[in-house]
Amino acid sequence: MILYEQSETPSVRPGEFDVAGRRVAVRGFPYTGEVGTPPFRFDPVARRFFARRQDGTILAGPDAVDAWRRAFARGPAGPALIGPTGGEEDIWGAYHAAAQGAREAGRAVYLLDPPPAGIPRDSAGEFAALFVWIPGKENPPSVSAANSRGIAAGYVLPLLPGWTAARDVAHEAVRRAAAAGGSFLAPVLPSEEGDARRSIVEAASALGGGEDLFERVHHEDFGEAIGTALAALSEACSRQRLAAFLPRPAGRGEPPGNAAAAGRLEEKAQDSWKDEHGAALLRAAARWIEEFGRDLVPIVREGNLRKVFPFGADLAEEVEQAFGMPIVR
Repeated sequence: MILYEQSETPSVRPGEFDVAGRRVAVRGFPYTGEVGTPPFRFDPVARRFFARRQDGTILAGPDAVDAWRRAFARGPAGPALIGPTGGEEDIWGAYHAAAQGAREAGRAVYLLDPPPAGIPRDSAGEFAALFVWIPGKENPPSVSAANSRGIAAGYVLPLLPGWTAARDVAHEAVRRAAAAGGSFLAPVLPSEEGDARRSIVEAASALGGGEDLFERVHHEDFGEAIGTALAALSEACSRQRLAAFLPRPAGRGEPPGNAAAAGRLEEKAQDSWKDEHGAALLRAAARWIEEFGRDLVPIVREGNLRKVFPFGADLAEEVEQAFGMPIVR
């Protein structure tokens, strides 16, 4: 039996999070408690599986938009991630209230596995909906619900060595995303920490996936398998005309040019995943753009970026290119 309790206080956590290569500055949890189905949930921020109990209590956040707006207005600048859902959204309304609150706080918003009732209307580019897919999972009805409300929607695929990193699984994921009406399929690289590796083995055993998984997950380097999987995924996405990145929405409170440039830097960082130092610098530049607060387009156009940019000429050149402006030397 699943019991629900409602809280008057939103559960919001600020920090430096990453979801499929996109920076998230604050995360909202409309429902808390690992209870219900499916038996395992893959979290693209923690990059690992979490086991779910069949019985227990789920804490639902408030259904008041203004409470969530005030909570999201605090903390560092940048996009918000809402989710996961806890079910029974039609009754509790916490997911929809959290999404609307983040929007009204001026943030770009990523919706993680949103239920149909939790998806806002009239997006105006402020939202992107992402659905975690693993083999055996049915196409969620929320993809078409998001599309019908003007929200870009698609899949994220955890690339798990010995299981979902296989070429045939990548091709199946792309086929499913296209059939569901998705516009993207973004990979998520798994955490290599010990508890994350154990969670992969446990989930795959329960869900019927992978061969020789224990040895491959615990004793092999993830790098080679993931590199091969990324190449296969990119090829399959190109054939189906799907983007291989999450779209970067633009919030009401951020200049659209800044949001677009930050998104381009994040995509370049994701493509440079083997160069950890270079990718980290690109992500730092994207964070600086989001936190700058003012519209950088006229500053870059006038050739004044390097007067305010704190990270040096080489990275400033990357930022100028991200804004699509002529490079000032």
